[in-house]
Amino acid sequence: MTTPPRIALIHALKHSIAPIEAAFATAWPEARLMNLLDDSLSADLARDGALTDAMTERFLALGDYAAATGADGILFTCSAFGPCIEAVARAHASMPVLKPNEAMIERAITMGERIGLLSTFPPTLASMPPEFPASVQIVPKLAAGALAALDRGDRATHDRLIAEASRDLRDCDVIALAQFSIAATAPLVAEATGRPVVTTPDSAVDKLMRLLKAKA
Repeated sequence: MTTPPRIALIHALKHSIAPIEAAFATAWPEARLMNLLDDSLSADLARDGALTDAMTERFLALGDYAAATGADGILFTCSAFGPCIEAVARAHASMPVLKPNEAMIERAITMGERIGLLSTFPPTLASMPPEFPASVQIVPKLAAGALAALDRGDRATHDRLIAEASRDLRDCDVIALAQFSIAATAPLVAEATGRPVVTTPDSAVDKLMRLLKAKA
């Protein structure tokens, strides 16, 4: 019997851990998970307002550490750091290194040309739209105040603000939830908008599973 793959999950927000663990538990419970959290990454990005060379170096160090522990694949769970994650993917080309949103983007663009992008973290709405192909129209929407509510431990307000914000995306073909931390609100967003909703954790687990099983 082959040993289940070891997946390194690298987080910049502590809120991302539970949603991705839940997605693995449902779709791929055999995978061995390892969580690496540096929640200063998101705070420093919010402070600096842009991705810096120093930030890329920190991501490369995290990728090197994950690889050194024997990881078979790396999944980053914070969507505001695309170029930093691409640098890690180049450095570790022998294994799957996934941006949190790439699998969801692949899924969303098969479902329509006008895609609502809902986020609670403003930098994500700057960094993520260029990752979509130019052939689709992205309608960004910030659920203002929701992340602060989650940081206070007020999940009910967090979920309500996301559902309310999503109503502005009712004219989209599909709504993409930009962060792992908001994936659990998918049913609320679907109910508020009547539109199909795609999430990052489910899409990412599905893609990792396909890549690693194809490699096995």
